[in-house]
Amino acid sequence: MLKDPIRQFNNWFREAKRSKAIDDATAMCLSTIDPAGSPDARMVLLKGHDERGFVFYTNLNSVKGRSLKKRPQAALTFFWPPLRKQVRIQGKTTQVSDAEADASWVTRSRLSQLGAWASKQSAPLQNRVRLMKDIAVLALKYGLKPVPRPPFWTGVRVIPQKIEFWHGGENRLHDRLLYVKTPKGWRITRIYP
Repeated sequence: MLKDPIRQFNNWFREAKRSKAIDDATAMCLSTIDPAGSPDARMVLLKGHDERGFVFYTNLNSVKGRSLKKRPQAALTFFWPPLRKQVRIQGKTTQVSDAEADASWVTRSRLSQLGAWASKQSAPLQNRVRLMKDIAVLALKYGLKPVPRPPFWTGVRVIPQKIEFWHGGENRLHDRLLYVKTPKGWRITRIYP
């Protein structure tokens, strides 16, 4: 294992992306504390990562958006069963810059952009027809013009404070390394399975 957990993650992530047995290596479980104080988890996609942290995109009016506004902390879990590998990340969250969000927005398909505008994410939906009508209205509104990024749609960066690498072993003799961020850098501890 490497001394830098981001470089270590890069190695495992490349391996997961190369694996034909893994449908989407970017899928991760995002865990937050909802506005009522209960744990809440859902799957999201990793859209970027570097030494600053791990980024996903969301509607800020969604449950996760409201949760992160109240408590800007999150946990991410990657699990790649064919590799018998898991990575858990805990840290504070912050929004990405407008420039980063704009750059990501233009990579989305037009229908995905229209859907982001039309969806009142996490709110009750009378029926699917309502959503499709709203998308059609937006398609007519924008015509052939570019669809602008909604002010409520942006990226969230999880700034890691802890990263754990778990490698499954026979007879539950797993290998686990915990990296904890300190003022002097990353402290690495091997922990019991």
